[in-house]
Amino acid sequence: MTVSVLWFRRDLRLGDHPALLESMKADARVVPVFVLDQRLLGHRTPRTERLFASLADLHETTDGRLVVRSGDPRTVIPDLAREVGASSVHVSRETTPFGRRRDEAVEAALATDGRHLVATGTPYAVGPGRIRTGAGTAYKVFTPFARAWREHGWPGPAPHPGAVRWASGVDSEILPRAATSTDSPAVGEAAALARWRTFLDERLADYRTERDRPDLDTTSRLSIPLKYGEIHPRTLLAEVAAHDAAGSAGAETFTTELAWREFYADVLWENPDSAWHDLRDNLTHLPYDRGPETDRLVDAWREGRTGYPFVDAGMRQLLAEGWMHNRLRMVTASFLTKDLHVWWPVGARHFLDHLLDGDIASNNHGWQWVAGTGTDAAPYFRVFNPVKQGLRFDPDGGYVRRWIPELRHLEGAAAHEPWRSAGGLGHGYPERIVDHDQERRETLARHESVRGRNGPRA
Repeated sequence: MTVSVLWFRRDLRLGDHPALLESMKADARVVPVFVLDQRLLGHRTPRTERLFASLADLHETTDGRLVVRSGDPRTVIPDLAREVGASSVHVSRETTPFGRRRDEAVEAALATDGRHLVATGTPYAVGPGRIRTGAGTAYKVFTPFARAWREHGWPGPAPHPGAVRWASGVDSEILPRAATSTDSPAVGEAAALARWRTFLDERLADYRTERDRPDLDTTSRLSIPLKYGEIHPRTLLAEVAAHDAAGSAGAETFTTELAWREFYADVLWENPDSAWHDLRDNLTHLPYDRGPETDRLVDAWREGRTGYPFVDAGMRQLLAEGWMHNRLRMVTASFLTKDLHVWWPVGARHFLDHLLDGDIASNNHGWQWVAGTGTDAAPYFRVFNPVKQGLRFDPDGGYVRRWIPELRHLEGAAAHEPWRSAGGLGHGYPERIVDHDQERRETLARHESVRGRNGPRA
């Protein structure tokens, strides 16, 4: 009787899971395992707690057979395969620079013992590295990538595995118990599918017109389940195509948002150094502000105390929920890079420290899109006006009042400009830390001064 190991990472589900199906071949008994990094145990964060909650759900769906081991996968995985007599370890192919290096090391360690690491599928509808131009090169701009991605197409969801023969009697460490509150949303595969299908039936058709409204609950909120692989984008794409709203503006826009996720994964696959360095060298010599005063301003940004209500509401939501509406992600990123003149990795790191859906490809390349060092062809002049953005996308001020209690005495759109209302300030809300119009002019001047100058940063 054969035994195989299924090593879970960013694929904490059973449905639409090609690596699981591969591990079941030849009627194998499957040992499901998750390897806990010791850093997760020593420094628990909201994202750590969310992971533990998802793993607890996976433990239930594997009939209580999930094996938990802590340590370095380079030794933990080969030791486990040897322990259970498995000749193969099955995984979903990893695509991030760190994950690829880790898997190469694990594969080499397994090979010394005659065992194999078998990678099947990825966390994406189309695996990074597959979409190429007619010249065989990677796409550098989103729109042609998205067109080619749609034309390429993707397979349908993998069939449900049915009854899996999970191996029993394998020693496991105790899974850390997640710290959750009564208002914590449900986690795991079933919860992700339920949320998705509610969105599909109730929100998809209007997604294009309402998705930019943070004061309304109109987005799918699936970025977190996608981060942990509780649901696969192939499932989403297949069910959109089969839905009554297929072909609608909302369905097309939602599909495009998934294409952005796939595009950024492809960019990182092709350019591993772009995780923490400028993708393009067009702004290599752009001067950034540093020093104690800048540190004070950055702290105000992190805490949601810039004096610009739309920015501050987004930053406070991030700290409270570990999530932020995409419109606010762009506005807050623009404020740090264009109003405070701070290099984008400072903000990208803060987001990754707090976002439950923190994904290095989407997060860091999204920051570069705003900062002007990424995939956008001519973005240097894009500076989001935090007041106009608030008035446009939170027209009644409901989002601002939800996250800034100091401004709840202001009705309607007045919450976006408390300095214009008699008694608008003075309730503990700070004055504006910079003048946006002035900083916008400064940003444009700095960008204009370095255009066309390439080479190493001084």
